[in-house]
Amino acid sequence: MLSYFNGYFSNDLAIDLGTANTLIWLRGQGIVLNEPSVVAIRQEGGPNGKKVIQQVGLAAKQMLGRTPGNITAIRPMKDGVIADFTVTEQMLKQFIRRVHKSSIFTPSPRIVICVPCGSTQVERRAIRESAYGAGARRVELIEEPMAAAIGADLPIEDATGSMVVDIGGGTTEVGVISLGGAVYSGSVRVGGDKFDEAIINYIRRNYGMLIGESTAEMIKKEIGSAFPGSEVREMEVNGRNLAEGVPRSFTISSNEILEALTDPLNNIVSAVKTALEQTPPELGADIASKGMVLTGGGALLRDLDRLLMEETGLPVVIADDPLTCVVRGSGKALERMDKFNNIFTSD
Repeated sequence: MLSYFNGYFSNDLAIDLGTANTLIWLRGQGIVLNEPSVVAIRQEGGPNGKKVIQQVGLAAKQMLGRTPGNITAIRPMKDGVIADFTVTEQMLKQFIRRVHKSSIFTPSPRIVICVPCGSTQVERRAIRESAYGAGARRVELIEEPMAAAIGADLPIEDATGSMVVDIGGGTTEVGVISLGGAVYSGSVRVGGDKFDEAIINYIRRNYGMLIGESTAEMIKKEIGSAFPGSEVREMEVNGRNLAEGVPRSFTISSNEILEALTDPLNNIVSAVKTALEQTPPELGADIASKGMVLTGGGALLRDLDRLLMEETGLPVVIADDPLTCVVRGSGKALERMDKFNNIFTSD
C-alpha cells in the first residue's frame, strides 16, 4: 500500500546515464538535471575506515585531479557501462532525490534508462539493478541509437531508413532504424574520453609535458577540430614539464590537435562505414537522400560533420541540442510507453 502511494507521488523519469554526464528528464517538466557523472568519496578514520560520499556531480568534477589523500574523485561509469556498482547506485540515489525535491514519501518512480547497444546482458542487468537499488519501482531499458533517433524527431515508425550516429563520452553508437525497430546497431568504445586521452598522449610525446583530463577537455572544446580548416587557432596551456618536474606553459595549435585526434576519429569513421555496408540497399537509398544525423556531446566537435561528409559522400546533419538528444528521446518514449512498447529492450 505504501509503495503504491510512493509511486503515486513520484514523477516518472528518463535517465541518460552517460560516461561523462548524467541527464534526467522529468515527466511534465522536461530536463531537470544535467550533471557530470563524477562522485567524490571521503575515507574516514584511516585506510580501513568508512567511505562516505562527499559530493556528486559538478562539485565532484571540480575536484578531479585536485583531491587530498583522504578524498578520491571517481567516475563510476566507463565506456557507457557501470564500472563501480555501489558508487553508481549511490550517485543515482542522490540525483533522483535532487529531482524529487520536497516529498514526504520516498520517491519510487518508473524509470527509463539508456544503454549502449553493444553492452552485454550482465552490464544491462547491472544498470537495471542499480536503478532498482536507487528506489525505482519499474525500470525499462532503451538502446541509445533508438533514443537518439526519437529525440532528433526522425520518422522511426515509417517504412524509411533513418541513420543516427550518437557520439557520447565513452561510446559511439551507430544505428539504422526503420518501422520502429533497429535494422542495424553497432557500438565502438570510442568517444569524448578517447579524444581527451589522445590529446594527453600527443602533448606528452611531442612536448614532454603532462596535462590533466580537465585541461585536455578544455583544449578539445576550445581548439579541437576534426577537419583541416582555413584558420589556425592557438591556445596557451599549462602543464608539468616531465624533464624538469616543474609547471610550465606552452602554446598549442588546432592543427596539432587535429593530428592528435586522427586515430579516434578514424575509428568513428570506420564504424559509420561498417554500418553503411551492413544496411540493406533500399534503406541505403533512403539514407543517401536524407543523410545521417549526429547526436551526443561528440557531435559538438568542430567540423566533425564535414569529416563524415567527405568520407562517406552523404549529407550529415547535426541534431538540435545534440547533448540532450538521447534523454529527450527517452522521455518521449516514456510518455508514449504504450505506443513505443516494442522499442524497450528485454535484458
